[in-house]
Amino acid sequence: MQTILGSGGAIGSELAKALYQNHTKEIRLVSRNPKRVNPTDELYSADLSNPTEIDAAIAGSEVVYITIGFEYKLKVWREKWPAFIRSVIESCTNHKAKLVFFDNVYMYAKEEIPHMTEESKMSPPSEKGKVRKQLVDLILEAVKAKKISALIARSADFYGPGIGTSMLQETVFKNLQKDKAAQWLGGVNFKHSFTFTPDAAQATAMLGNTPNAYNQVWHLPTHSDTLTGKEWTELFAHQMNKKAKVSPIPKFMLKILGWFIPILGEFYEMTYQYEQPYFFDSSKFMKRFPEFKITGYQEGVQQIVAQAYQNTDVKE
Repeated sequence: MQTILGSGGAIGSELAKALYQNHTKEIRLVSRNPKRVNPTDELYSADLSNPTEIDAAIAGSEVVYITIGFEYKLKVWREKWPAFIRSVIESCTNHKAKLVFFDNVYMYAKEEIPHMTEESKMSPPSEKGKVRKQLVDLILEAVKAKKISALIARSADFYGPGIGTSMLQETVFKNLQKDKAAQWLGGVNFKHSFTFTPDAAQATAMLGNTPNAYNQVWHLPTHSDTLTGKEWTELFAHQMNKKAKVSPIPKFMLKILGWFIPILGEFYEMTYQYEQPYFFDSSKFMKRFPEFKITGYQEGVQQIVAQAYQNTDVKE
């Protein structure tokens, strides 16, 4: 049995598809209200802030994937994330299950953002980044103590068809849909990597089913031909037959907008990632899995636009 904790998000449902297609038909989907993705999925309703329910959800699992996303709020992160990870580690230890943690880049030092690798220094400049580093430390300490076998599958900012948690799609795609100018945090001429969610899910499934991939960190496959904010806007506009207008969002505006849209206020401390080049290096993964085909940015945008308009005749 392979179990996904937090199965309903941007990555969880894609991961379930990838596991079913290539690795196993025994998949347990865990969330408050899990929904079947594949015909043979086992649905398990649980409150993942409750250690007892976490333990029951993990029982009988060979591999446990963490793809849950708690509310994007610092207070919630501090309260829920460390307790959750400790409970998962304890349960995986007790049930002899391997652990795969789907991670982001928040724990990297500010100066590492222009070229991030698995060896980049962890010295987060943000409070949310400090929480993420704490989670990584807990997992790596458990690995070092030989309590569990675990791996960290790390993604850049992501984008993909049908998701509502991508900053790229929220500020560029959705604005262009409304015939408004796209918006971009920071400088529109800085390059910025994005990981395509189906690629991330396929790669996470591969790692989880590769025994010698454990007890290390992996950057998930992300196209190396990065684009600037202006180029991302032009790419979406071209596929949508819209005018490629983009305007930067001044940093101070996030605080003001945060009074009305709290998530934007919460993102204020993360803007350093958009005020410099942002390159996510996944060459380690590609050397280990050279057959993996990374989705190009044009193809990824085509899929997003096609699904949004329920029309596969997207402009080439």
